[in-house]
Amino acid sequence: MAQDRVTKYKLIAVGGSAGSLEVILKIVGVLPLNENVALLIIVHRKNDGESILASLISSRTKFVVKEIEDKENILPGYVYIAPADYHVLFENEKMFSLDSSEKVNHSRPSIDVSFESLAEVFGESAIAILLSGANADGANGISKIKQAGGFTIVQDPESAEVDFMPQQALGQMKPDKILNSAEIAAFLEQMFQ
Repeated sequence: MAQDRVTKYKLIAVGGSAGSLEVILKIVGVLPLNENVALLIIVHRKNDGESILASLISSRTKFVVKEIEDKENILPGYVYIAPADYHVLFENEKMFSLDSSEKVNHSRPSIDVSFESLAEVFGESAIAILLSGANADGANGISKIKQAGGFTIVQDPESAEVDFMPQQALGQMKPDKILNSAEIAAFLEQMFQ
């Protein structure tokens, strides 16, 4: 992919549920985040106080990893984690917003909610990745990102620990790439070198 195409991307959003953590750890382990791009991770998880997710991800990357706070500025070179029990929205290309409205697809944070907001605000400067999971959350949202001109990657259901979520997305849209768990990290590493 040409370097000028890469520099247009401002945010990479990764959504997943059951079976996605291993792939997320591979992505953060190889992704050479730079001064232009931030990474958002949206995973279904319980609200159980102190989460080990941030420290687990921090152990795999040299970049700052933090859970999003309401009205927080989006800084490139950061890895942001959607907090348990909140939907993550984008007020603009520079600020997150948290929302505690009803669950979507039985989930809060909902991948669909975040991806749909990402499509509206970032459009073609977004990359969305949908991974393993046990419900349809993310399928509508990644379709909207594709329609808005963003770059979309869906995990190959054959390589997903739980194939339902990527299968639902593939039933609705044709992503730019369908990659197995190892290929996703390698593709991003090559894309941002």
